[in-house]
Amino acid sequence: MCGIVGYIGHREAYPIVLKGLKRLEYRGYDSAGIALYDGNDIKLSKTKGKVADLEDRLVNEISTNGSVGIGHTRWATHGVPNDVNSHPHYSNSGDLVIIHNGIIENYESLRKELLNRGYTFTSETDTEVLVNLIEDVKTKENVKLGKAVQIALNQTIGAYAIAVFDRQKPDEIVVARLGSPLAIGVGEDEFFIASDASPFIEYTNNAIYLEDGEMAIVRRKKGIKVRKIKDDSLVDPYLQELQINLEQIEKGGYDHFMLKEIYEQPNAISDTYRGRIRVAEGIIKMAGIDDNLAKLLNAKRIIVIACGTSWHAGLVAEYIFEELVRIPVEVEYASEFRYRNPVIHQDDVVIAISQSGETADTMAAIKLAKERGAFVFGVCNVVGSSISRETHAGAYTHAGPEIGVASTKAFTTQITVLSLIALKLAERKGTISNSDFHYYLQELERIPEKVKDALESNDHIKLIADTYKNARNFLYLGRGYNFPVALEGALKLKEISYIHAEGYPAAEMKHGPIALIDEQMPVVVIATKKGHYEKVVSNIQEIKSRKGKIIGIVTEGDETVKRLADHVIEIPETIEFLTPLLTTIPLQLLSYHIAVMLGKNVDQPRNLAKSVTVE
Repeated sequence: MCGIVGYIGHREAYPIVLKGLKRLEYRGYDSAGIALYDGNDIKLSKTKGKVADLEDRLVNEISTNGSVGIGHTRWATHGVPNDVNSHPHYSNSGDLVIIHNGIIENYESLRKELLNRGYTFTSETDTEVLVNLIEDVKTKENVKLGKAVQIALNQTIGAYAIAVFDRQKPDEIVVARLGSPLAIGVGEDEFFIASDASPFIEYTNNAIYLEDGEMAIVRRKKGIKVRKIKDDSLVDPYLQELQINLEQIEKGGYDHFMLKEIYEQPNAISDTYRGRIRVAEGIIKMAGIDDNLAKLLNAKRIIVIACGTSWHAGLVAEYIFEELVRIPVEVEYASEFRYRNPVIHQDDVVIAISQSGETADTMAAIKLAKERGAFVFGVCNVVGSSISRETHAGAYTHAGPEIGVASTKAFTTQITVLSLIALKLAERKGTISNSDFHYYLQELERIPEKVKDALESNDHIKLIADTYKNARNFLYLGRGYNFPVALEGALKLKEISYIHAEGYPAAEMKHGPIALIDEQMPVVVIATKKGHYEKVVSNIQEIKSRKGKIIGIVTEGDETVKRLADHVIEIPETIEFLTPLLTTIPLQLLSYHIAVMLGKNVDQPRNLAKSVTVE
């Protein structure tokens, strides 16, 4: 979950590395550090806290000169967040310095072995063990840094993305990855290293994404040499042109990335279906589906694997696929799927969903499904990510960069892609009529405008947030397609405001949660006119009779719920399976405003990070 940045070239490294850390702070923000090489020695500064804390401290501690530098923003795994455990870490000699994202699982046994050889450790981290292991190999085997890194990594168990610098070889940085992303930006006589492309997009549009099990020696004058870690064989790297721009990763006048991303959803949804649907002709064109249509149409079962918000999108997809395509769907937490012995058949289709395309548990679940012979289809947002490369086929969401830790546009664009897949398969299987197929495409095309209409309730939602900002608990209720939206709404509130919230199927309220309802309990009820409207109204009456505070998400023009609820938030009308694309909007805004009013760091909630690349 940590962020890695590095630079070697003809510019001053410090401003590049520092700016890169600020852009990667969504990945980890417990502590931060920078190491710079000034032509004679390595200068290092690191601290607990944010990158801004590092910036304040660094200018008083070290000179910022030098054209080689590496930096790190940390999400703690081994060792509490403090100055000592922060990265970068020196080797015992002071010759090597390392930054590391991931976990070395056998670090304790390696540490004991190195202690027996006379090495000492100042931190609690697995990373300090790794840099000293590399130094030990380099010294014992009398090899160069690149070879030492390769030998050392073959002795480790776990996941990592690393960058290592040796002051005895000041013209190169050695990087490697296994399970954690690493990109190398390629410029004119300069190279950039980062966990993703955002730190170097203003300098170059060309990047190499290392594959799992690869390492690279990045030399300013000699270019890049990529090798397999396992057997040292040479790899011909693929130079990729980046599709993001600087404007996409800036706040653009919004107070927070999360708010910007909420308001980007109309464009993100239209970007996701643009080029894939021709409404007038009644055509859905998706290469990943078209090229594998037989496998998908003949599937006996679909298994969806995901984590967090992506899991909620998968739950919505379960309802959509079963209704439209008439195929059984199971939705699994990737973290549970991978650790039991699941029954997987060769005629199963596994759909793996991940915003980042790097989620460790989802990656492991994909590998398990492939080993068992299933066809694996990936849905993710990041071009070139691990999941896009590991799956047999897939579809990108085209949401654009999502910087805020709490996913918003990822959820709606994932549902958009999954809806397109379901509609395509249903039309080919004949499980929906041709007239319904055309109508559904027309309504999907209208969704972005309807999301814009839903966003018009922002000021009204802000007033509701002010009323309930001091509540200690929230309950979210929904039925059918909007039960997963209730789960997602509760998750958003928990993530960014730290208020306890639970999502439930509305009918399950009587089986326990109703005991919690009193005049202190706000209950958010999704009560659109599509679906089980009358039954949800009955649930609202049950809440009202117990003095619960009711916030209703209703279809425009609703009068019944308006008479019962303390507050209502209206959304435009749409067909039932597309309602989650609208009902989630007020829940995102409600969570956002409550968190802001409570003074929380909306984009960087405590203990969370955007890209979960460790278990």
